[in-house]
Amino acid sequence: MLRKERKRERERAFIENGGRVLEKLVSICNGKPIPIRTFSFAELSKTTNNFDPQLVIREVWPYQWYKGHLEGRTIFIKKAKDVDAKEEVFTDLAISAKLSAHKNVLKLLGCCLETSVVILVYEFAGKGTLRDLIAASNEPLTWESRLKMSRESAHAISYLHTAFSRPIIHTDIGLHNIFIDSHGIPKLTGFSFSLIIPEGETHVMDDDNECRFQMTRKSQCPNYRKTGCITEKTDVYCFGSTLFQILTGKSHPSWRPTFGNCAINTMVDPVILAGELRGARVEQQFQAVQELAFRCMKENPMERPTMVDVTKELRRIEKFIP
Repeated sequence: MLRKERKRERERAFIENGGRVLEKLVSICNGKPIPIRTFSFAELSKTTNNFDPQLVIREVWPYQWYKGHLEGRTIFIKKAKDVDAKEEVFTDLAISAKLSAHKNVLKLLGCCLETSVVILVYEFAGKGTLRDLIAASNEPLTWESRLKMSRESAHAISYLHTAFSRPIIHTDIGLHNIFIDSHGIPKLTGFSFSLIIPEGETHVMDDDNECRFQMTRKSQCPNYRKTGCITEKTDVYCFGSTLFQILTGKSHPSWRPTFGNCAINTMVDPVILAGELRGARVEQQFQAVQELAFRCMKENPMERPTMVDVTKELRRIEKFIP
């Protein structure tokens, strides 16, 4: 009897979630839903040993990430641990599906609809997040790698802002939402709190800015904190903060007002200081990226560059590599 009841529950969840996913996809994809593969709960449960907590490799609200193996390939399984996160999961799924063709976005492989909250399945990115790589002491990221990853991440964000008639605002850009695959290619993810600007509009108002969104990176943006107004420039600010972390290895630029007056060897991440920043050309690159990060974090959003301009500037800076 228990087995039959569980089967009925999964069938009900499949129907309910399937309808909601279709509705979300139609809304986000301008009436053109994208086909998404479905995995059974049995498949995902088997590869995670019934979602054994010991096999969790990453935990960022509202998700637990598992590493699994299906059909001869390694995968990420992203499972919400909070039943109140249904809407965030639907948003994450729909936007991930819409963006999956971009090489710098973590590819959605499919989902499981048989649980109360949909489970997401992604391609595997074997080197972990950019935060993990910068924190690792055994294999420090070179300056060249940091610059390349910054430029490619910026390109992914500019794609969100410009590739569609309604710009997508990520709202939670940070090292924790940039995975790196085995080839060193950055993969943007984490679209649970993303917002879409309606056609003909320049911004959206986030009436919830005092509540759950305080856990996201956009809460650092000064004009967002004051007004709850979200534009493409909200992402630009967050990316500027991320650039500082890539440069320095520090978690947050609380020292930002005096940063520009510091000597280069007091700012740069110590693991790349030795030898790498002694050449004049590379030091010029560092200074140029630092100045770009400052512009991204201007208090007045009108003074910040667009992500397209940020990508172009990083490409120009990257060409100086000896």
